[in-house]
Amino acid sequence: MFTSVLMIEKPLTSVDVDFVTTLHGDDPVSFFVLMQPRGDQDRLLRAIDDVALGELPEAIREGDEPEGADARGPAEQALEHSLQALRKRGCEAVGQIIEDHPLDKLKSVVEESGADEVIVLTAPHFVEEFFHRDWASRARHKVGVPVLKLFAHNE
Repeated sequence: MFTSVLMIEKPLTSVDVDFVTTLHGDDPVSFFVLMQPRGDQDRLLRAIDDVALGELPEAIREGDEPEGADARGPAEQALEHSLQALRKRGCEAVGQIIEDHPLDKLKSVVEESGADEVIVLTAPHFVEEFFHRDWASRARHKVGVPVLKLFAHNE
């Protein structure tokens, strides 16, 4: 069985589920999903990305997103939704919320699970990507397995 650690920041859409569950053809896949609640730490970068993408209403709404402890509930719901969607496709799927030091947690999960790869499924983050500060770029130097970066879809 192929084991993938899947890092997400929002619930998986049906297109995302189709994509990640078919990456390895008919081989069985198990997923360990890591969900990081969106918080205040990257609000400015998200707003800049929204402006760069021409999504001005999204940039304005960045201040309305829950943060800190208030973000945990929506993150838990998003994680559970994503796990159920993967399981409906016949995959094994477990996961957890990560709040502090996501790359340290990613490394330990890769080591403990014997993962074959890491998939970072994220919206475009132009500022972070330009400076190679996005999760995928940083993970490539830390985890010791291939890291695939994919862009998440909207329903």
